[in-house]
Amino acid sequence: MVEVLYDARWIGNHGIGRFADELLKRLPSLTSFTSVRRPSHPFDPWLLGMMLRAKRPKLFFSPGYNSPIGYSGNFIFTLHDLHHLRVPDNSNAAKRAYYEHIIRPACRRAAFVLTVSEYSKTEIAAWARLDPAKIINVGNGVGCPFVPEGIKHQPGYPYILYVGSSNPHKNLPRLLEAFKVSGVAKHVRLVISGKPSPPVVAQLQRLKLDGVVVFTGPVSNADLAALYRGALAFVFPSLYEGFGLPPLEAMACGVPVLTSNVCAIPEVVADAALLVNPHSTDEIAQGLTRIAGDSVLRDSLRHKGFLRARVYTWDGTAGKVQGILQKAIAGTTEAT
Repeated sequence: MVEVLYDARWIGNHGIGRFADELLKRLPSLTSFTSVRRPSHPFDPWLLGMMLRAKRPKLFFSPGYNSPIGYSGNFIFTLHDLHHLRVPDNSNAAKRAYYEHIIRPACRRAAFVLTVSEYSKTEIAAWARLDPAKIINVGNGVGCPFVPEGIKHQPGYPYILYVGSSNPHKNLPRLLEAFKVSGVAKHVRLVISGKPSPPVVAQLQRLKLDGVVVFTGPVSNADLAALYRGALAFVFPSLYEGFGLPPLEAMACGVPVLTSNVCAIPEVVADAALLVNPHSTDEIAQGLTRIAGDSVLRDSLRHKGFLRARVYTWDGTAGKVQGILQKAIAGTTEAT
């Protein structure tokens, strides 16, 4: 009998994907399975339940929010946050129904629910009407290749870096407005990971920022680390995060960080970043002006950030997860 069957389908180039991959690397007790079907597929809970009834592992563990239906066995799953409910542009009637009829009951049936911050734990406990003791904050981590030593991206101009998607809650349109208002575009470029969406291209043309905002296209983790190291500063004005991994990666690479003062981000970065109200274009612009123009501030943030990043390690996260898996297999319902 398989002891812990692990849903490795979550592994990919995104937050849950990083979490899933780093755990698999560190926990030899996990037996992974994959399939063509995505774990976010609307029928996955039923199909997953059928598979588990056939395989009968001692424990099923998902690093993401999918959970089985029609399965009475032992399982743990991970709710990183509630952005599908809390962020209007990421929500719709189908997603809300999925959370109400699939995820909320799964929170009660699961041996434990894992999450990655105290902010998310509090949100989930209130939404699911669940005993907080059943929700375990295992955090996220940072490690290689996100270290200060290594290749630096050197494009021949100073730049502020943004890493993230163009999803509405990431607040990229407001960042672009703030970059224009701040005036730092006269001396510094804004480098953005990935490819621009058509609305972003249109906004850049309207703001006359063509040529001073540069998109990297898809990048590997090694290339991303080089982008962090070469940056004058890192900016991440997200409106909603259950953790916020990019600011931590930037700090681990020795880069000063400007980020949001909302949700889980202040919990993660503490006093090691310059915090602004992400709903205020003026505050973001003022933050960009300060961090681009004040070398003393950058040095202070760089030092504090590097120390703060050391608090979060994937080994630490994996150790916490391993302890919870052992308790679930043993039938213990209390985490210590």
